[in-house]
Parts: sequence; structure tokens; C-alpha cells
Amino acid sequence: MNEFLLILGMAGVTFGARYVPLALLRRFTLPDPLRRGLAYVPPVVLMAIVAPAMLLPADNRLDISLGNAYLWAGLFAFAIAWRWKNLLLTIVAGMGLFLLWRLMG
Repeated sequence: MNEFLLILGMAGVTFGARYVPLALLRRFTLPDPLRRGLAYVPPVVLMAIVAPAMLLPADNRLDISLGNAYLWAGLFAFAIAWRWKNLLLTIVAGMGLFLLWRLMG
């Protein structure tokens, strides 16, 4: 029973933290510079998640060697995404290179 209440409480907090700002901001028109700036938030958050995984794969040490499959697969996936802007192709190409790199190394 305690687990159910905990999950219910976490759902309420998560919903409230997201709904309240959206409900309040819906009444206002945001200035154009702020709207343009907010468009960069998703890529920046994604980069903050992905970059440490690529550059610090083990023991929190910077690894930019040829043996770092995470780094090279990530860079390859970035190039594919930039060139073709196709999410499925990006995922398949990045994972394919990652697996190939790991099998060969």
C-alpha cells in the first residue's frame, strides 16, 4: 500500500510541476527572443545527457581514443542526422557502427 501511495504522490508532483507553468504561460504571449531561445532547450538537454556518455564511458576519465566506440558511433550518428535528418537512419547507423566497432575491438 505504501508503494502505491508513493507512486501516486510522485505522479502528482510530476504532473503539478509540468501543468502549472504551462497553464500559467498559456495566458501570456512570450516575446520573440524568449521563444527563439526556448527552441534550443531540447537539443541542449539532449547534448547534456549524451556528451558525458560519449566522452566519459568508464571511470569518469576523458577518453577520445580510437578504442572508444561510444564516441565514434555518436559522432557518426551526429553526421548522419545532420546530413539526412532521418531519426530511424540515425539510430540504425549509430548502433550499427557501435556494434561493429565493439566486435572488431
